[in-house]
Amino acid sequence: PRGDEWYSEEWDWSLPDRQLAAAPIYSKHGQSYLEAMNAAGNFAFANRSALAQRARKVLNKHLGADGDAVLLYDVSHNIAKVETHNIDGRNCSCCVHRKGATRAFSGDSGDISSRFSEVGQPVLVPGDMGTASWILAGPKAGNNRAFGSSCHGAGRALSRTAARKLIDSDALSEDLEERGIIVHAKTGNILSEEAPAAYKDVDEVIALTEGAELARAVARLRPVAVIKG
Repeated sequence: PRGDEWYSEEWDWSLPDRQLAAAPIYSKHGQSYLEAMNAAGNFAFANRSALAQRARKVLNKHLGADGDAVLLYDVSHNIAKVETHNIDGRNCSCCVHRKGATRAFSGDSGDISSRFSEVGQPVLVPGDMGTASWILAGPKAGNNRAFGSSCHGAGRALSRTAARKLIDSDALSEDLEERGIIVHAKTGNILSEEAPAAYKDVDEVIALTEGAELARAVARLRPVAVIKG
């Protein structure tokens, strides 16, 4: 690293931010990374499936029915995918690595289920435990200019370290309870890290996302219960 830059002598690459550190896809390092990433992605899909099934069982036990607990969509973020995109008038196969972002493909894309062909790919945008989250949809036709991508969340306004120092977890828990939001966190630090004040205004983020024509707003979701850690 040289200052904020990142440089690789092996490949003679210079990038403006060390967080962009990378390796050629077909190099030994690149292949090792992709294999590890795919394994992690497979684990995540299996883990979410198991969590969803447990949630259905709890709903059935306490409410007597889980018929409304239908999976809308399951999608990865912070993952690289080999995709075909039109670049300067030519279709190119490229590896798109979405960090803090997720797919937002159009309805006419051949890479999404025909179930969403008339509405575009669902995009799940978590906000924070005290305000809202959003469901968006990709464009109806033609992927957006960001390689068919959208934000995956509101984004942090405070680092985790800063949030732990500035936000009192006990006061936060009381505030959420007064607003009718049930929260269970493993530790006070985790609660502070995920506090509403630690995140940007998700409604403003969605407005900007729509304005940039990356995705279209569909539904705003209000938190009822939150489990962290």
